[in-house]
Amino acid sequence: MKVVALELKNVGSDVDVSGFEQFGEFVQYSTSTKEEIPEKCKDADAIIMNKLPINESTIGTLDKLKIVLITATGTDNIDIEYCKKRGIAVCNVKGYSTDSVVQHTFAMMFYLVENLKHYDEYVKSGEYCKSDIFTYFDKVFFELKDKVWGIVGLGEIGRGVAKVAEAFGCKVIYYSTSGKNSTNDYERVDFDELLAKSDIISIHSPLTDATRNLFNKDAFSKMKNTAYLINVGRGPIVNEEDLVAALENEEIKGAALDVICKEPMDVNSPLHKIKDSGKLFVTPHIAWATYEARSRVVSETCLNLKAFVDGTENRNRVDLK
Repeated sequence: MKVVALELKNVGSDVDVSGFEQFGEFVQYSTSTKEEIPEKCKDADAIIMNKLPINESTIGTLDKLKIVLITATGTDNIDIEYCKKRGIAVCNVKGYSTDSVVQHTFAMMFYLVENLKHYDEYVKSGEYCKSDIFTYFDKVFFELKDKVWGIVGLGEIGRGVAKVAEAFGCKVIYYSTSGKNSTNDYERVDFDELLAKSDIISIHSPLTDATRNLFNKDAFSKMKNTAYLINVGRGPIVNEEDLVAALENEEIKGAALDVICKEPMDVNSPLHKIKDSGKLFVTPHIAWATYEARSRVVSETCLNLKAFVDGTENRNRVDLK
C-alpha cells in the first residue's frame, strides 16, 4: 500500500518513522497545506496527519484512500461522518502524552509560584555576589502543602496532576465540565466554588461548547487575587483579552499557558501586552512533546495501521463509535 505522511514536522525529525516502510511505499512531507492534500495523496491508501482538516473538500477526490491516521488524540479537525459514509477508517492515539503533560504542568507551576525567573536573573546579574547575607527572598513564595489545587477536567491527565498535587500535600478539588465525571477520590465542586477556593487551577478539559470562554471576566473576578491559572487543555477555554485584563488589574497572581487561541501565536495577540514572564508564562504547545511522548505517538500510529492491515482488531477506530 502507499502511505503518505503529510506533516511529520509536528512529531519532530528526531523520532524514528521507519516503521511505516513495512507497509509498502512510504512518502514523507515535513509540512503540507490543506490545498496540497488532493495532489500529494492522490494514490494514497493511508494518510498520516496531525492538524490538517480531513473532510470532503480535502479528500473527496481520493478514491484509493482506506484509512486516516491521526498522530494525536483530538478529532475536531476530522469530518468523521463523511469518513464513515466513504467507508474510510479513522484512528487516533490516546494516552501517549499523559506523563509529559503532567510533568509540564508542574514545571510551569513551579516557574511561576517560586519566582524562578526573578531569582535566576538576580544571580546572573551579579547582585548576589554583592550580598551581605547568604540568601535573598524579596519575592515571596509559598509551599504547596495544604493549598487547594482545583482541576478542570478530571480525565486521565487531570487525574495524573491530582495524584502529584496530593503528593505535595495539596487538597484537590475538581469541576466536571461535562457534568458526567464523578469519583470518590476527590471532592467534586461546582465551577464557582472551584474558582473561589483554589490557590492553583489547572485546565485539562477538551474544547466544547461548554468550555469555550469558560475562563472569562466573570470567572477571573471570582478567583483569589493570589491564585494561579495553568492551561494545558485547549486555548479557547481561556478568554485571552479577559485574562490580560485580570493580570493587569491584579485580580489573579499569575498564569501559565501552553495552549493559546491561535497557534502559532498571532502578532496581534493580546498576550503580547504582558512582558513580565513572572506574571504570564507562555510555552509553544510543548506540554505533550517530550521525546518519549513523540516516539510513543508515532509507534502507536504504526500499530494502528498494522492492526487495520491485518484485520485483527479495530484498534483506536474513532469512526466506529
